Amino acid sequence: MAAGDKTAETAPEGAAETASRGNGVQALETGLAVLDVFADALRPLMLKEIAQAANMHPAKVHRYLASFVRCGYVEQDAQGRYALGRASLRIGLASLALLDAVRLVSPLLDELSLSLGETVLAAVWGNRGPTVVQWRDSPRPVMVNVRPGSVLPLLSSATGRVFAAFMEPHLTAGLIEEELRERAAGGAYPQTMHEVQALLDRVRATRVGSVAGDVLPGVNSVSSPVFDYDSKMVLAVTALGNGARFDTAPDGPIATAVREAADALSARLGYRGRAA
Repeated sequence: MAAGDKTAETAPEGAAETASRGNGVQALETGLAVLDVFADALRPLMLKEIAQAANMHPAKVHRYLASFVRCGYVEQDAQGRYALGRASLRIGLASLALLDAVRLVSPLLDELSLSLGETVLAAVWGNRGPTVVQWRDSPRPVMVNVRPGSVLPLLSSATGRVFAAFMEPHLTAGLIEEELRERAAGGAYPQTMHEVQALLDRVRATRVGSVAGDVLPGVNSVSSPVFDYDSKMVLAVTALGNGARFDTAPDGPIATAVREAADALSARLGYRGRAA
């Protein structure tokens, strides 16, 4: 019998499972597959449920769970149900602390500008409202006086309408009142709180804010919100272009691309739901 055959014959049970596979460890990957089951769980799980979700034999899953419990990555309650433990929570919080929406949006803006052929920007909530933090000119740039550091109005910009719809009302109420006084004098829509609420309801329903030549004559724009793991709006992604060719329809190709990009970043930041 060849030496290799003898090794295979006499290897302890489970050795194949713990052997290295390429540059990885198969047993570790199997264990992480068990741990991944908890990522989608909304309640503690029984062993049978975990095994079914991981597509493994319960006895095999139980061995991994025993190790995870000893190390604090999984906890077991008095009813025998399993849930993520404090060690898993510590890793999750450390990962979330490293997520920076402004940093992560940078490559997204590059891709969005290239795919749309339009100017795009990202804005966060600042001391005086939506503040532009990143900007990408398109091959056919629009002439605007907006750049990083610019503060955008809440009611007459697509970006501002998204923040007005999804930020906490106590942060936006004062600014909305100020802008309404100015708009009423100029006869611009919206002019009343009733009109504002109707407008913001539409933004919430579509997750798209849009304007057609409002804050900047001849320039149209659409915007969509980005949420974090705590379901809070942290950033807006916006595209803008020449009003003669820029479609602002919430279900149009530009708005759809912007919304999908914002949704992708929300998922990257740990957001797991949909805004109301």
